[in-house]
Amino acid sequence: MEFLVIEAVVGVMILRYLFETYLDLRQYAVLKLPTLQLISQGAISPERFRKFRAHSIDKSRLYFVHEFATTLVDCMILLHNILPWLWKRSGSLVLCIGLNAENEILHSLSFLAAMTLLSQIFEFPFSLYSTFVIEARHISNERTIGQFLKEWLLGQCTSLLLGAPIVAAAIGIVQNGGSYLVIYFWLFSLLGSVATTTLYPRFIAPLFNKFTPLPNGELRRKIVNLAASLNFPLEKIFVEDGSGRTTHSHAYMFGVQKKNIVLNDTLFKQCRDTDEITAIIAHEMGHWKLNHTVYAFVAMQVPVLLQLGLFFFVRQSNALFQMFGFDTQPVVIGFYIYQHIVMPVQRLLEFCMNLLSRSSEFKADAFAKNLGYGRALRAGLIKLQDFNLSVVNTDPWYSAYRYSHPPLVERLNALDESMKKSS
Repeated sequence: MEFLVIEAVVGVMILRYLFETYLDLRQYAVLKLPTLQLISQGAISPERFRKFRAHSIDKSRLYFVHEFATTLVDCMILLHNILPWLWKRSGSLVLCIGLNAENEILHSLSFLAAMTLLSQIFEFPFSLYSTFVIEARHISNERTIGQFLKEWLLGQCTSLLLGAPIVAAAIGIVQNGGSYLVIYFWLFSLLGSVATTTLYPRFIAPLFNKFTPLPNGELRRKIVNLAASLNFPLEKIFVEDGSGRTTHSHAYMFGVQKKNIVLNDTLFKQCRDTDEITAIIAHEMGHWKLNHTVYAFVAMQVPVLLQLGLFFFVRQSNALFQMFGFDTQPVVIGFYIYQHIVMPVQRLLEFCMNLLSRSSEFKADAFAKNLGYGRALRAGLIKLQDFNLSVVNTDPWYSAYRYSHPPLVERLNALDESMKKSS
């Protein structure tokens, strides 16, 4: 019976891999097209399109290798009972350093540390190749090996320091939640989500990037005036020093009552027209004005509660733990079993959330257009695509399944259609 259950889970993993690989192959075929999908005449030069195409094809090839290797390793972990073996070894490690292995929290932290280490060892060569071969070949990556290793180590230490108390609290809630486990855990995840949203940009992000106030000038004046016209609760405008590591650019905002705007410094190299940068900010303010963040947050609670209910079912099933090779029912192992069993449900929920996110992006674009920034936003989006070497040609099935943001061709078509109607 144990073998049949493990075999069924592995079978579902392989079917998911085959389905997603089919979509990836559809996208790969589109990427190899020698011509640009029609957006409008002259949107992107033939030379830049060739660079987009070469960059996307290289990334896609690496992704094929990564996904095959990941699926193979995941299947081997289940078929060869690596999880119960690693759980026992991590308990022995706790004993070796003189701690109580019967303490589930200590045992779980040791197990998660081992799993994280193995995962990072697996991912490390892919990250190196992506950064120092693909990105350097097509985008002129600015990071050195030393910077890469420093950021990697800092990220691991940050995850450890933040993750350990969160895992300990989660285990405590599951152990003592009783029949109200789902409610308690939902409240815990809710507080964690709010804390992450508010604390990360203020305390964690500055560990990786330097934030300086946007100096006085035309751009600052335009953003301040735009915020005032929308009654946007603007507090500060920061410039983030991202150009030392990459040419990718972005803008975002954070804060609960008072909002702070962050502009990546690469934006100033890519969009020299202040109207284009203001248009991008108008798009972000559109998300705020249309309450997209609130709606997405509320909508997310439905799948969260559903998944917590499924986890509660897994947690209560002693037979499932035995089928996966465990005599006890550790909380952290329950999460691993849950992830493998409900994977199809997880993919479906992610697809639904992608649809909601894509809809919000179109509406935010329309909001900026209605403020008079349609042409500026259009030009800014093309320039960001141009410098970031993002995917241009996309397969509609792949796009609908994979992307939380609509690709450039869809956004420009929607903007063009809207501006035609307005004129």
